[in-house]
Amino acid sequence: MREDNKRSIWELAPEKKEIKMELKLPEEGLKVNLLALGDVGATLLLGLKTLGGGIIDTIGIFDVNPDVMARYEIEMNQVGWPFGERRTPEVVCLAQEELFDCDMFIFCASKAIPPIGTTGDVRMMQLEANSKIVSIYAKMAAERNYKGIFAVVSDPVDNLCKAALDASGLDPAQIKGYGLGVMNKRAEYYARRYERFGSYLSEGRAFGPHGRDLVIANSIEDYDDELSRELTELTVEANLRVRELGFKPYIAPALSSGAISILLTLSGEWNYSSVYLGEAFMGIKNRINKEKNVVEVEDLPLPQELFVRIERAYENLKR
Repeated sequence: MREDNKRSIWELAPEKKEIKMELKLPEEGLKVNLLALGDVGATLLLGLKTLGGGIIDTIGIFDVNPDVMARYEIEMNQVGWPFGERRTPEVVCLAQEELFDCDMFIFCASKAIPPIGTTGDVRMMQLEANSKIVSIYAKMAAERNYKGIFAVVSDPVDNLCKAALDASGLDPAQIKGYGLGVMNKRAEYYARRYERFGSYLSEGRAFGPHGRDLVIANSIEDYDDELSRELTELTVEANLRVRELGFKPYIAPALSSGAISILLTLSGEWNYSSVYLGEAFMGIKNRINKEKNVVEVEDLPLPQELFVRIERAYENLKR
């Protein structure tokens, strides 16, 4: 327990304090490989292509449909600045056996995306089918002695990270989930629309999974539990507002949770993504410290009411 009755996030995993890594990212010439070019994968690819210059050299793509691969190789390599004043990564087609010849492998495959009109937690509905797929590629990574980052973007992100770990035996620090970035941006969206949530823009934080156990804190220093729970509910259900209009809500997740958060990770900057805290993966603000070769987790003094919410989310993820 900290002084003045504040709590530390490391009370969830008291044996840790930092997450050591066996991997070491090169300073330049990064190679990223992307599996599956559905709605999310293709949008994420566009984000990496347009924003990744100076960070990524090459983006390898693989899809079970070779025509889809060929289409995106052609189109993405025709995206760029007119006179070469800004470089963009080259996009190349891969054979399946080349998927783990990279610094980061991005898993975007999904077999069971619920159709428009589905009610309930649509993310968790994808767990069984997508767990089987991610396990196949996690085992493949282990067989190839893969030392890069295994990034999970498909839903449910945190659960699939654990499935990948269980199937592969990779270093837990190699596996990162990308679902919390868009939840932060959705909370910001409502904070801009409704003045009562305005403190989130400068003082708020997001914790937990990309789903019902999400924890949004309106402010770390001046935490209001009722206000935070209201903002959390709006954030969790933001994807349903898009579904009610007849569309699948994949653009913001692919860019905010996917492309932008991934580029921040590769740059060693703070981002929202899932890390392994000892028994489960959970989304939190973190970064890779390239000098120390560790994953640093933001450790702020947390109010008791907020810590209890985060602890409950972590316990549910463990189960």
